Amino acid sequence: MDFAIDSTAEAYREKLLGFMDEFVYPAESVYEEQLAALPNPWAFSTAPVIGELRAEARSRGLWNLFLPGEHGAGLTNLQYATLSEISGRSIELAPVAMNCAAPDTGNMEVLAQFGTDAQRKEWLDPLLAGEIRSSFAMTEPDVASSDATNIGTRIVRDGSDYVINGRKWWITGAMNPEAAIFIVMGKTDPEAARHQQQSMILVPRDAPGVNIKRGMRVLGYDDHSHGGHAEIEFTDVRVPVENLIGGEGDGFAIAQARLGPGRIHHCMRAIGVAERAIEYMCARASDRVAFGKPLAEQGVIREWIAESRVKVEQLRLLVLKTAWLMDTVGNKGAHTEIQAIKIATPAAVEWILDKAIQTHGAGGLSQDFPLANWFAGIRTLRFADGPDEVHKNALARAELRKQADRRG
Repeated sequence: MDFAIDSTAEAYREKLLGFMDEFVYPAESVYEEQLAALPNPWAFSTAPVIGELRAEARSRGLWNLFLPGEHGAGLTNLQYATLSEISGRSIELAPVAMNCAAPDTGNMEVLAQFGTDAQRKEWLDPLLAGEIRSSFAMTEPDVASSDATNIGTRIVRDGSDYVINGRKWWITGAMNPEAAIFIVMGKTDPEAARHQQQSMILVPRDAPGVNIKRGMRVLGYDDHSHGGHAEIEFTDVRVPVENLIGGEGDGFAIAQARLGPGRIHHCMRAIGVAERAIEYMCARASDRVAFGKPLAEQGVIREWIAESRVKVEQLRLLVLKTAWLMDTVGNKGAHTEIQAIKIATPAAVEWILDKAIQTHGAGGLSQDFPLANWFAGIRTLRFADGPDEVHKNALARAELRKQADRRG
């Protein structure tokens, strides 16, 4: 296994570090001011500073780095992983500035891999250009969506159309009016084999019958920086049959293909958040005095800092190994490691953020520092792309099977 940064990744890394120092970090406070002044704060990507950052990123060649092949920068998972960590240090600004923000990344991957030429021309091209945004509509309030086969939304063929009926929630980005297209997952054949009942279909935001009911709060935050998380009703929504992605019954397999690279992106960005949290923790510990000496000289604080560093170094190696395996043996061959990073990373980064908040005292809970907001976002990752318990169960089942095979 070789995790060394090659010359291609190093060149991008140097450009990205310069972009972060010169433009992204100075823009953070500007963005907060502009966001507060927007008539529709869900339309966060219309903040002037976002447009300025996106133009600068494009001019530097820092655009669509996540996407391999002809449609993107052609980077491997391992090459992009290091860049994703750097962007995670300013998780609200850097990914969207480089057109590398979820859920658009996963949706672009789906369209690039499974879309028709017509679907790519109508939706992928404007997404790649940053002209529109998108959402992925899978989770539902009426079923346990940790089991995707539970999904109740119906996609029914009616002549040259499909008719969609159902209710979704926690649909990231959908409160943003710039989210022009939704990839909706629903059932086309409830009588088919369990993993062949679901399909994916493209639904324009302005299609009659699409009702965006409300934005969901995350631990009290509206999460404007991701375009919110919406509850949506689809009532007799008609779209042409050409909007189906792949064939009927392909939805579950497409969803699994979508999630592999996304977990690398999420985890590496989360490590970037953790690194920034450690910086905040060390600065606060050095500046504050309690019981006659700086917090940095208190044993418990030093223990937190030391454990935080160990956790980050362990996580980074695990995620880089996973990226390397995905590049060398494919997503299926890296399945165990993909599950492992999904289990380990959010929990460890959540722990680091908790200790950074504790080091800041009451200030850590306030809007004066980004820690509480980051905590809410990282806590969400323990549900996004499947809850911890599902991954632990599957990982343990595979381990038991492997050990049984070894025993003969």
